[in-house]
Amino acid sequence: MSDAAQAEQAKADYVQVAPGNYVIRPGDYRLNSGLVVGRDKAMVIDTGAGPRQARLIYQAVRSLTKLPLVVVNTHSHFDHVFGNAFFAENGVHEFYAHRNCGHDMAESGADQRQLAASTEPEMAEATGRHTGIRVPTRLVDDTPVTVDLGNLPVKLFYLGRGHTDGDLLVGTPSTLFAGDLVEQGGYPQFEDSYPRDWVDTLRRISALRHEYEVLVPGHGQTVSYAFVKSMWETMALAVRMASTASRETPSDSTKAIPILPYGPVQSRVLLERLARTAR
Repeated sequence: MSDAAQAEQAKADYVQVAPGNYVIRPGDYRLNSGLVVGRDKAMVIDTGAGPRQARLIYQAVRSLTKLPLVVVNTHSHFDHVFGNAFFAENGVHEFYAHRNCGHDMAESGADQRQLAASTEPEMAEATGRHTGIRVPTRLVDDTPVTVDLGNLPVKLFYLGRGHTDGDLLVGTPSTLFAGDLVEQGGYPQFEDSYPRDWVDTLRRISALRHEYEVLVPGHGQTVSYAFVKSMWETMALAVRMASTASRETPSDSTKAIPILPYGPVQSRVLLERLARTAR
């Protein structure tokens, strides 16, 4: 089968997690894109790693609703935002994100292009349609913003630094879309993180267990609040162990890698981020 025929047949899976709330899974990166359908508008949460993945998400969205769309980016990483240009060229004018996310996309979004090379070569090369970097202009600070989709209020809010310094949460009356503050099926990704703050932010997410019935991570399967509790307890332990190792052997904190509760690659990144973001 030709590449063109395979692309034509490809579809994103989706599942309804609550009335009007969907998780769309376009395949690569185990990404979870969200869809919230109101009476007057619908909201898409994260647009994928480039035009190919964005098209899959858009096709799934349009199989579920024909309403006008708004987009929210949960943070600035390429697999969540590089589909924005496709959505913009398909009629979306409102793109929401945290202010730090918007700033990071404007300053260093192009530096992430090569990260998409394996799945979105046109995005990596900046050639072809829908390969521009569309930076959100509806920016959220520490004060929550409510977007009314028509009898369905959606709350966009910030609980502090974590996976990045601009992680935006999306809360509907039933469902919390947590972006990569919560990930299922793999170790936390620490490359742009603030590990000490991330622990506190996860605690705050755990405290929302009575407000939202469903919790959707940025990648993987829907999780419970017990999962979030386990995630922050493990991260808190890792931060303590790494900090102790850094104090006891400041010349070589990497000696802590074998005892940390993550794989060697992410343990090394955790140590680097702890040193870089030391208070």
